Amino acid sequence: MVDFRLYGYQEEVVQRALLGENVIIWLPTGSGKTRAAVYVAKRHLETTPNAKVMVLVNRVHLVEQHYSNEFKPHLGGRYKLVAVTSDSEVKDFFGNVVQDSDLVVCTAQILHNAMTDKEEGKHVELSDITLLIIDECHHTKKDSVYNKVMGSYVEQKLKGEGPLPQILGLTASPGVGGAKILENAVNYVLQICANLDSAIVSTKNHVLELKEKVPIPIKTFDIVDKRPKDPFGDHLRKTMQQIHEYMSPPPYFRLRECGTQEYESDVVVLELRGVRENNRVLSQCALHLREYNDALLINDTLRMMDACRSLEEFYDTKFTSAIDTTDSFLKRTFQENRVELRKLAGDSRYENPKMSKLESVLLNQFGPNVQSRGILFCKTRKGTHYLNDWVSTNEALQEAGVVASAITGSGNGMTQNEQKHTIRNFRSGALNLLISTSVAEEGLDIPECNLVVRYGLLTNEIAQQQAIGRARMRDSQYSVVGQAAGQELRREITNENLEELTGKAVAVVQDMSLGAFRAKIALLQKESVQSRRAAEYLNRQERTRNSPGGTQLLCRNCSEPVASGHDIKVIDNTHYVNVNPDFKKRYKVGGQVDFGKKFDDWEPGRKVLCNNGQCNKQWGYEMNYKGVALLPNLAIKNFALETPNGRTSVKKWKGVPFPVDPFSFEKYCQDNFD
Repeated sequence: MVDFRLYGYQEEVVQRALLGENVIIWLPTGSGKTRAAVYVAKRHLETTPNAKVMVLVNRVHLVEQHYSNEFKPHLGGRYKLVAVTSDSEVKDFFGNVVQDSDLVVCTAQILHNAMTDKEEGKHVELSDITLLIIDECHHTKKDSVYNKVMGSYVEQKLKGEGPLPQILGLTASPGVGGAKILENAVNYVLQICANLDSAIVSTKNHVLELKEKVPIPIKTFDIVDKRPKDPFGDHLRKTMQQIHEYMSPPPYFRLRECGTQEYESDVVVLELRGVRENNRVLSQCALHLREYNDALLINDTLRMMDACRSLEEFYDTKFTSAIDTTDSFLKRTFQENRVELRKLAGDSRYENPKMSKLESVLLNQFGPNVQSRGILFCKTRKGTHYLNDWVSTNEALQEAGVVASAITGSGNGMTQNEQKHTIRNFRSGALNLLISTSVAEEGLDIPECNLVVRYGLLTNEIAQQQAIGRARMRDSQYSVVGQAAGQELRREITNENLEELTGKAVAVVQDMSLGAFRAKIALLQKESVQSRRAAEYLNRQERTRNSPGGTQLLCRNCSEPVASGHDIKVIDNTHYVNVNPDFKKRYKVGGQVDFGKKFDDWEPGRKVLCNNGQCNKQWGYEMNYKGVALLPNLAIKNFALETPNGRTSVKKWKGVPFPVDPFSFEKYCQDNFD
């Protein structure tokens, strides 16, 4: 076991935790919050009879990271530690694992599943834990799994049930939840404190030491003027107008300006309305308008050729067949404009000026004999790949020695192993630029950088602070590339004001008398419990409003009825499968699905596609369960629901208006093999 000492500011923020109080430690990214938590865990294990420490994280990759890099080196020699994820075989006996271990690092979902699973050997009570450490605890709000765990904690506390574990939360920024005035910001921070049943602590006596150990990067606003002409974007808008005119009658409300997030929100609503009203003209046109709007957004941020490629990928790979005249019109409209769009996209006179500014920002930090390491943040997975392609084909950047790779969240086209491999290469120096979505803002164990660039991002103050915290080297640069008077710059300045407001709100909360603080927290907790019970009641009412057999699932694309709600069963509260053997007549299979990892009880099979004519809408994929059952695992977002109260649609299975029974493997075998 490696011994270690804390910096003064770390010692200051852990004092109340060492006395057994529930606290949230608020320190910036890179300041060693996790190291402080390891110290608290060590002292807790040394001084608490029958101690049981659990460390909760909100992303799978953080389990191994915290286990291997922080807790095991300092505690592994003396205590029994275990890391558990959804990929771990021991997750099915999590209750036994907790009983046999001194410290467990796991995802919050693992603990929540164990709290709701009453089977012996799997079940875990909060009373089994003596110290609960919650990483990135600002996510403990609304319907997050953190808040579900802490919701149970608060209910037990209010009922006087116990014992309950000590809580230690860790965050780089609690945020203000969109508040614009101090009173509302204070209320938001108090709500986070109530959700975690904790006070919030930060350093007051060692601020200078904290600034010395965690230097603030030099911030630059790298501004470009709006391009004087944009014939490519104009042609996209002209094509969109053709689709607007095809929708007759026109939409029920006025669509906002093309090429904005607001327009995207409008066409999402329009598509849902088309599905619910069985108006395929409306729903299909809305889907295609969203693709054109996405191309406009790409044109505003990246290269014209990237925007053109985005549309071509959609029409050449995802929209390959037409099942009615609307599809024929939409495909024909694109084909008629394709040549002109390609021609305009290749005209360098009208290229996006943000790209040349981004090039100069990178060249300012990178050079043939310069040891630099940077992260370029952009909004979308598609954007990371386009930017990576641009870097790899840009002669000036290649001569400067820039070696880049895109990194996105697991489940979004990148496996956890691919993530680890990319970060290893970045750490070793084989790569010196990561082009990332928000996945690299918090959590990932990324080494110190001397350049962080935010490019085309509109995020909140928490994400901004997480990104700033990645520029940890001395004299590092934090660059915001954007258009003069553009949304990115306005948002960045707003976030600066919100982060300042966060500090003021936290200070107000910290200055409250202990009695006033506890009274306010108790009131907020009672209100939260009442609201949660009311929401659960309404949800139960909604889910029992219709019988499973009285609800039909319709293909989201062609509206063909394909299944009954009665056919759907749920495996492990996660996988919603169709158990009706006749369902095989409704679908055909496509390519093999590969998640880049193995699962204990099942493995993915081939894609499941609608078999109605030329539809080919992907519904999900087949899963081979326990090597015996080949079951279609369906995503409800790919279906419309026909109920006695009319047609509707939901994004997630938990929103369906009928109850779904658990899958019985025994009954399945009896029905199919006896």
